[in-house]
Amino acid sequence: MISAVKVNAGYEGKKVLNDISLSISKGKMTGIIGPNGSGKTTLMKVLNGTHPMNGGEVLIKGKRLQDYSAKELARVIAVLPQHAESSFDFTVREVVELGRYPFYKGLLKAASAYDEQVVNEAMELTGVQGFAHKNINQLSGGEQQRVMLAKALAQEPEILLLDEPTNHLDLSYQMKLMDLLKKWIFSKELTVVAILHDLNIASLYCDEIILLDEGSVKADGQPRAIMNQDLLQDVYDTNLTRQEHPSTPSPLIAPVPEMDAQEKTIQSIELTASKELMVFSSPFPLKTLSSALIGGGFQWASTFVNRHVDKNYYIDDAHNEYKDYLQQRQFDPHDTIGMMTAARLEDAGVVSIQEKDFSLLIAATAGTGNAVDAAQSWIRKEEDVTIGTINIWIFIESKLTDEAFVQAMMTATEAKSSALREHEVLDPVTKTMATGTSTDSLCIASTQSGTHTMYAGTITLLGKAIGKGVYEAIGQAIENYRKRMALC
Repeated sequence: MISAVKVNAGYEGKKVLNDISLSISKGKMTGIIGPNGSGKTTLMKVLNGTHPMNGGEVLIKGKRLQDYSAKELARVIAVLPQHAESSFDFTVREVVELGRYPFYKGLLKAASAYDEQVVNEAMELTGVQGFAHKNINQLSGGEQQRVMLAKALAQEPEILLLDEPTNHLDLSYQMKLMDLLKKWIFSKELTVVAILHDLNIASLYCDEIILLDEGSVKADGQPRAIMNQDLLQDVYDTNLTRQEHPSTPSPLIAPVPEMDAQEKTIQSIELTASKELMVFSSPFPLKTLSSALIGGGFQWASTFVNRHVDKNYYIDDAHNEYKDYLQQRQFDPHDTIGMMTAARLEDAGVVSIQEKDFSLLIAATAGTGNAVDAAQSWIRKEEDVTIGTINIWIFIESKLTDEAFVQAMMTATEAKSSALREHEVLDPVTKTMATGTSTDSLCIASTQSGTHTMYAGTITLLGKAIGKGVYEAIGQAIENYRKRMALC
């Protein structure tokens, strides 16, 4: 749809674009990203014919840009500029109607019924019909941006060029605008090229991304390739991290601030306990990965609550019941990892491990009454399901990668099964060796400070310490449980 071959351009003798070659496909959204001064706006102006080239060639639908008349080009390309201000005393509707000018026919350039229909549709789609008769200069920056988008859509272009289209828009209208553009791409085979400063908007909505750096194409391709942490850190000269979006296959990029001077050690974590609650409190948030009822998955938290409940506890909506429980006791559910256990908290096993490059604090509550063999659990009937008893908390003073978090959970789970086997804990239904209990929970919590740890598998230094600590903590908890039961 658009091709550029060895394009050079600049201002007053200063070269801005350096031999840029690119190809933009029909019916897709292509994002142009890059730091300030990388040439994004200059490239956009070259593509729409408003800035001269010092060399190279631009083709629109296979035809040289300079071979189009202004009216012909306006029937193919619509442009939404970076700044939406108007120096003319036009109403909103009059501004949108300007988008139909290339299609007006006759000596008086009168609008047809179809032109009116297109204008109305564009205004409705962009949500500006409510102030159609207002002067555009009376509107906010975000409202003006939507008016100019309506004008561009009213042109019914084949190609839409947008320079920072989300500029001045709040989050709601940013999403509505980008959703609208994607619908038009699908329904009208519209080709969209947009300069975007928000890397995550680009990642979520663009089919292709062109990354500019110092007037050259640094990289181009699909978002999953371009949203590369090392590549973007090099171009933007700042610390970034990449994560996966929780509900769409799009990477998310987050800036990483310099770490504060606060000392972050697990020695500063305080433990308070009663018959009902075991609470670990940290003066700073820890990054966590857990299977907990409250705060499951990846999260940051500074409060860790292990709650004792009766073995017959059953509530349809346990998640909300637990949230209410926490709030009634002045715990913030958004800053808390919360587990339940039928085990007695006073039976808990606690192990502390200090190594050269990391420290560990491990706590476990465990009883054996509701033990389950995971390999044989399929034969259990629904009425056999009861609340579990093994909860494991692992606090790590180190900086873990995401894969290290996952490997730490695997290592801890394997060590748990080994501890149960060593203590000859059987599944009371299947009479086979138990691997856990019915609803076990596990939390890995890291200070994300100190030594960088890539892996935590069973053979790594951290994995060995986790395996040893979990094995010992669960062993302590089982022995305490059995001693207490023997006295009953």
